[in-house]
Amino acid sequence: MIKKTAILVLVISLLLSVLSPVSTQAQTELTILESSATAEFPDELSFSLSAESAAYITDIRLHYQVYKDSFARVTSEAHIEFAVASSITVSWSWDMRKTGALPPGATVGYWWSVTDASGSMVSTAPAAVQFDDNRYSWQSLTSGELTLYWYRGDDSFAWEIMDAAQKALTRIAQDTGVHLMKPVSLYIYASAQELQEAMVFSQEWTGGLAYTRYGVIAIGIAPNNLQWGKRATIHELAHLVTQQMTFNPYNYLPNWLNEGLSMYAEGELEALYVDYLEQGVTENSLISVRSLASPFSAFAGQTYLAYAQSYSLIEFLISSFGHDRMYKLLSTFKQGNSHDGVLMKVYGFDMDGLDNLWRDWITKRYYLGA
Repeated sequence: MIKKTAILVLVISLLLSVLSPVSTQAQTELTILESSATAEFPDELSFSLSAESAAYITDIRLHYQVYKDSFARVTSEAHIEFAVASSITVSWSWDMRKTGALPPGATVGYWWSVTDASGSMVSTAPAAVQFDDNRYSWQSLTSGELTLYWYRGDDSFAWEIMDAAQKALTRIAQDTGVHLMKPVSLYIYASAQELQEAMVFSQEWTGGLAYTRYGVIAIGIAPNNLQWGKRATIHELAHLVTQQMTFNPYNYLPNWLNEGLSMYAEGELEALYVDYLEQGVTENSLISVRSLASPFSAFAGQTYLAYAQSYSLIEFLISSFGHDRMYKLLSTFKQGNSHDGVLMKVYGFDMDGLDNLWRDWITKRYYLGA
């Protein structure tokens, strides 16, 4: 009798387990159905998510990181507002007009975390989206670490810019000992206006810029303005080479060094800048080297003079002390020393000493005709 009762209890238990709808774990299972991201260049990056659970979904967060040169990986978090439900579809948009824009080709990594009322939480696998300017049909050309993107002009147009860029990289390496250590993307817009339309906050005079931490250059070059375009490309490319060489968490390059290296990379100083430099010498209106370490003036005349002097300072240092010292200067800056400290360590004088030596040199060259 006892044996029959035990068998009956076992049968009833098995029947109950078969007829029971789902287990407790299955009832509270939380599932991500879909996750996506789309770029609406240059204003917005939109993210969307669909999820469901047997319990109410109570919390949704988007986590994202911008990939760029940095000494600390920063993760931003968007806490999504939504009506609590067991099945949801939500979206969140990163409005660049409120935060400042990303350059074309920038990459953003992201993932979602979702929690329901039972305490279950799931996260999506990390994904990445490129913030591409898909308003144009881009063509591409790659040589070494440099990839050029353009959409107007034939192949010879692109090759002329690429050839100028590669020759400049060779010249930069010869003059300073530095070279590209990471890939660089160069986006050629068909005009300054179309470049400015690709920027959320632009100035009417913007013709090109380097997003140094992203390894991206954007320039507006019309096919009939190729000569200017090649010089502008070289200038911005030199900024990226310098950035890769000297990037550190402690300080920044003095502006005269950063801009001077880019001006020097272009080749011989253009006549307009020579005129401003000669005028500064003859009228005793040169800007001090210490002042040139800070951002340049917004006044056009002072800006032209600042760029001309920066070129001349690099020319003076390289012609007077050699290429090896310039490489050592940049290498020492990467270690995080002060402006005066780096100059003192490499050359034996600070910015005031450089100012005095350079003024004597430039005066003899332009004013006395030596």
